[in-house]
Amino acid sequence: MSKTRVVVGMSGGVDSAVAAMLLKEQGYEVVGLFMKNWEEESDDGACTAETDYADVRRVCATLDIPYYTVNLSTEYMQNVFKHFVQEYKKGRTPNPDVLCNREIKFGAFWKYAQKLDAKYIATGHYCGTKVLDGKTYLVRAKDENKDQTYFLNQVTQEQIKNAIFPLKNLTKIEVRRLAKENNLINAQKKDSTGVCFIGERDFRRFLSQYIPMKEGDIKTLDGQTIGRHNGVYYYTIGQHKGFGLGGVKGYANNDKWYIIKKDVKNNILYVNQGESPLLYSKELTTSGFNFITEPIATNSRVKVRIRHRQPLQDATFYIDDAGNAKIVFDVEQRAIVSGQYACVYVDDVCIGGGVIEK
Repeated sequence: MSKTRVVVGMSGGVDSAVAAMLLKEQGYEVVGLFMKNWEEESDDGACTAETDYADVRRVCATLDIPYYTVNLSTEYMQNVFKHFVQEYKKGRTPNPDVLCNREIKFGAFWKYAQKLDAKYIATGHYCGTKVLDGKTYLVRAKDENKDQTYFLNQVTQEQIKNAIFPLKNLTKIEVRRLAKENNLINAQKKDSTGVCFIGERDFRRFLSQYIPMKEGDIKTLDGQTIGRHNGVYYYTIGQHKGFGLGGVKGYANNDKWYIIKKDVKNNILYVNQGESPLLYSKELTTSGFNFITEPIATNSRVKVRIRHRQPLQDATFYIDDAGNAKIVFDVEQRAIVSGQYACVYVDDVCIGGGVIEK
C-alpha cells in the first residue's frame, strides 16, 4: 500500500527539519519543499536564500527524503510586500508574516504541493488543529512562549484542514534535543527574527528604498519643537529610542522619551518624557474580522493578543453587521498600534483576527 504523501515547507531552520523528521517516523511519504519568496541579495552581494537552501539539502539528505524548490517571489511581491509598503505609507505598522501565511504558506504553497500529489502539507509552526463535528479549528501550542497562532489569524478553515503541525506538543528545547539526537546539522541554528525580507539589515535604510525619507519635527504634546526625525513612517507608537532625542534643553536628561502619536499628514512625531496615559487604551476596533472556522456571538468573553508573545488578555468581543470588531479589555493595554492584528481566542482555539484601525 502506498504511503500518504505530505509536503513539508522547509526553511532551513530546525523547526521545519524536526517536523519533517517526525512525519517520516510516523510513516508518511515526506517531501521537502523550499520556498524562495524574496529575490534581493544582501548588502554583501550574497543571495540570502542560498545558505538556508543548503541547510535544507543537507537535512533532506540526512532524512533520506526528496526535496524541491519553488520560486514564489512574484506572488510574495504582489500579495504581501506591496501591502507592507502601502501600510507604512499610511503611517501604520503592518505585520507581513500574517499575510505571508495566508497568501503564500497556506495559499500558493498548498497549490504547488497539490501538483506534487500531496494529500497534506506541513510546517514547523508551533500550533495545532483539532476536528470537532467535522470542522477544523486552529489551536494553541503546548509551548506558550513559542505559540505562533497569532501569525495564522488570517487563514481559513479550508487552508488548515489539510495541514499538519507536528510541533504542537513540543517545546523549543525538546525540538533542539530531537534535532541533535538525530544528527540534523541545524540543531543549534539561530532562530530567524524580524521581517524575513529585511533580515539583519538596518530597517530604516531598507524602507527608504521604497518610501523616501522626509525630515520633520519632533514635538512635545504641548506643541514645543524639540528635535527632528527622518520621517514618521519609520517609527512606532510606544517606541522609546532610535529617534535621536538625547538631552533636551529645559528637560531632565535621565527620563526616556516615548512616541505618543504620529501626524502622518504633517510629518510630525509627538513625544512625551516618561510614560503617558495616552499610550494606554481599554478598547480597539478592527476593519473587518477573519473568523477562521466559524463566528462567535457579539458580547462574547474572549482572550486577546495584540502582538506575538504577549500574555493573553481578558476582553469582551463585539462584532457589527459590517463584520468589523470592537474589543474592550478588562485592563488597559499599552501601545495598541494600527496596522497590527488583534488575535482572539476562546479557550485553546484561535478564533481569528482583524487589522487594528484605532
